[in-house]
Amino acid sequence: SSQQQLDTHIYIHKREMATDSDEIAIKKRRFLDFLDDDAQHGEYEDRLQKMIDKDRVRLIVNMNHLRAFRDGQLATSLLQSPFDEVVALQQAVKESVDRLDADYSKKKNNLFFVGFEGSFGSHHVTPRGLTSRLLGKLVCIEGIVSKCSLVHPKVVRSVHYCPATEQSTERSYRDATSIDGLPTFGFYPKTDDQGNALVTEYGLSVYKNHQTLSIQEMPERAPTGQLPRSIDVILDDDLVDSAKPGDRVQVFGIYRPLPSKSQGGTSGVFKTVLLANHVHILSKEALMPPITDLDIRNILKIARGKTSPFELLARSLAPSIYGNEQIKQGILCLLLGGEEKNLRRGGHIRGDINVLMVGDPSCGKSQMLRFVQNTAPHCITTTGRGSSGVGLTAAVTSDAESGERRLEAGAMVLADRGIVCIDEFDKMREQDRVAIHEAMEQQTISVAKAGITTTLNSRTSVLAAANSVFGRWDDTKSTDENVEFQTTILSRFDLIFVVKDEHNEERDQRLARHVMNVHLHAAEVEPAEGELDVAFLKKFINYARLKCGPRLSKTAMDKLVNHFVTIRAETHKQEQASEKRSAIPITVRQLEALVRLSESLAKMQLQPFATEAHVDEAIRLFKVSTLEAALSGNIAGAEGMGDGRAIEEVMKLEQALKRRFPVGTSASEAHIINTFSKQNYSEQAVRKVLSIMLRRGELEHRNQRRTLCRIR
Repeated sequence: SSQQQLDTHIYIHKREMATDSDEIAIKKRRFLDFLDDDAQHGEYEDRLQKMIDKDRVRLIVNMNHLRAFRDGQLATSLLQSPFDEVVALQQAVKESVDRLDADYSKKKNNLFFVGFEGSFGSHHVTPRGLTSRLLGKLVCIEGIVSKCSLVHPKVVRSVHYCPATEQSTERSYRDATSIDGLPTFGFYPKTDDQGNALVTEYGLSVYKNHQTLSIQEMPERAPTGQLPRSIDVILDDDLVDSAKPGDRVQVFGIYRPLPSKSQGGTSGVFKTVLLANHVHILSKEALMPPITDLDIRNILKIARGKTSPFELLARSLAPSIYGNEQIKQGILCLLLGGEEKNLRRGGHIRGDINVLMVGDPSCGKSQMLRFVQNTAPHCITTTGRGSSGVGLTAAVTSDAESGERRLEAGAMVLADRGIVCIDEFDKMREQDRVAIHEAMEQQTISVAKAGITTTLNSRTSVLAAANSVFGRWDDTKSTDENVEFQTTILSRFDLIFVVKDEHNEERDQRLARHVMNVHLHAAEVEPAEGELDVAFLKKFINYARLKCGPRLSKTAMDKLVNHFVTIRAETHKQEQASEKRSAIPITVRQLEALVRLSESLAKMQLQPFATEAHVDEAIRLFKVSTLEAALSGNIAGAEGMGDGRAIEEVMKLEQALKRRFPVGTSASEAHIINTFSKQNYSEQAVRKVLSIMLRRGELEHRNQRRTLCRIR
């Protein structure tokens, strides 16, 4: 009969449950032996005691210790079938805590968890390596946190009270992300079996924290031309808020498919998630390429040799690009960086160096950026036209499934502790350039959008390349006419190089021969004489950044102070003589830039202190770049008008232009110049007024720069 069949099914189910319980009990016994093993010299007893002292509930177990225990079967079982094994290990941890401190166990409601660390062998992958063979297995993935949801409470057990019968009922909830039993089905109860209304006792119900992260493949490890893969990670209980967007992490957990939500059928393709049990933030050392003893000896030989390594290292940067020695030296300083300083009273002084290259096309600017991308251990490349403000900083997005708000990191956050290369910097919209002001100086990204208010780290160096407004650099025009950058963004660059394609027969001959040699020997792997291999250059830069943290010596500090005062005085005199102000005023930012340059030069020699010689070289580099441009008028301020008569002419012309073209009108630049040339105004004065009004935001380019529109 049907009743007999039902009884048979119930009996078989109970037998299976009893068998599972017996198996878990056996596994728990083995894990208890492991935790008490004398061969570990009481390691896990100490770890359990530290866990109790720090008021935590998660014990971190090293897979290497499990492999060394007896026949290593525990480690193999955990990797291949982690669900039952993790439950048994958690029960063993609970029993061990009961023995050590029963009151603590009772205080935490007997809820203890385990996480893993150590070597995972073939189960240590990136999001791209998560294939079907790893489903249901314990894995370790490395990546960068790209999205982060809010933390929500998730119900574990609800308590319901029935006023009619004065009875209370409990209900437990498990879904596909739970490891301690099969998922429970059914809706949240609102009535009992007799149809009486139930009232939820929220104070007696039990909840756990729940958060979702998205881990993306590291940009430098993604194959060229392919989108980085990502995987959703479920964080529960004490793991929530253990990582934020931009963090490079190792996540240990169980790779699991989730059932499809579609009704009445399935396509056979399921969503997969990682059920995390431990999150480890990767340090700088973990991201470094391996350095052998031979490498260290060679690094020390170069750094502490009789001759300075500055020229050798600079020559090895982008050897396919002819000349540009000063720019290569500046980029070398950027790769090494200065020393970050976190002040006791909460202040922060950046140690990263920002460099801007602006000038003619076909001078190797983009190639420099490409070389830095391939050399720096952590670099993200973007372009001005292809980047928006939120794409560079951070965005608040809505999750497609749950509809909740999520914080998504932009390029400057993903490149934390690295370098951002921005090509075509002049093609960026002004409002997008303004978005990176905070990231370039304070090195943070503040977000206040859609109810989410937070601050993300953006400790990056910026290497930017830009062209002239006219395509080629026009020496007849001032730099404020050649480039449309405001003083606020220019002052944030430590070094600014104006790159010009100068015509010189002898230089052109050498340049052409160099280009031909590059094409002729393109397939050769060995570096040319007097250059370092790129792989070794990477190791040198990483070793210097990690092992050396120089500070200014007393004599170097005094020299910098005196030089800063002298430069300020010279700049002030030149501004008074020419009656125009520089768009790059020599301020404290430039003094800090000299400090950073001196520290980076000391790193090249692995010196603990930056000496006067380093300061002299930093001052020379600063003079041939930013200072030369500022003092020579290459980067002149928009306020620079020349003599008094020119100032008067420009002011008079500005009033006439505003009367002729009221707010809302549009006209081509040629038409405006032609109109006022007929009124005996010089073309130079008209262009100067248009440049000033563009900088103030009174005029705006439209129709691909073909027309000018007055907006205020």
